[in-house]
Amino acid sequence: MAIVETEAAPHEAHRDNHTHRDVNGGWLRPAVFGAMDGLVSNLALMTGVAGGSMGREAIVVAGLAGLAAGAFSMAAGEYTSVASQRELVEAELDVERRELRQHPQDEEKELAALYEARGVEPGLAREVASQLSRDAERALEIHAREELGVDPGGLPSPVVAAVSSFGAFAVGALLPVLPYLLGASALWPAVLVALVGLFGCGAVVARVTARTWWFSGLRQLALGGAAAGVTYALGSLFGAAV
Repeated sequence: MAIVETEAAPHEAHRDNHTHRDVNGGWLRPAVFGAMDGLVSNLALMTGVAGGSMGREAIVVAGLAGLAAGAFSMAAGEYTSVASQRELVEAELDVERRELRQHPQDEEKELAALYEARGVEPGLAREVASQLSRDAERALEIHAREELGVDPGGLPSPVVAAVSSFGAFAVGALLPVLPYLLGASALWPAVLVALVGLFGCGAVVARVTARTWWFSGLRQLALGGAAAGVTYALGSLFGAAV
């Protein structure tokens, strides 16, 4: 009986079709920080006022004032911070652009030395540096990444950062006020809604950062709850003293 040998089917070629999260976009950090800060700070503010035995109207006014003041403050701070960082990077890019224009050979040797330091064979490093230096904009992009660690075409936008921060803070700060606006007269519904929101924000952040959702949610819940408890105690103490 003849034995028929069958050749194993070749493995299917690996297709590198994975994607990465946006880690440089300038919207994620201010949005996350804004939502968390809005929830924690406004919840703490409202519990502090409630701890001082203030009435419902005073708590609502404090919550709405905290929302408005915090949202504008966060937006202004994020805009100034990101704009200053962007201006600094652009100034350094201008320096690099001037060096490439005035001393192209020196910059090409510098680029080749960088590749050699990373283990590329000297001859190949010089050839790669020579080819990359033929186009001025590409050369600037390569030098910026290698020397400054930035992508000239991917700098964060101050406007995006400010708008993201403003909107996220306002939404976060609105949650503890919402039960009062809907007719609640006690503090506990506001605290409950805020704590659920904190847990939800932590869980959502975990989906973006690939952390465990329940750990991230519980961490934000614990931090927000601790802040609310401390400010309530302080409000009670100050209210009694006054």
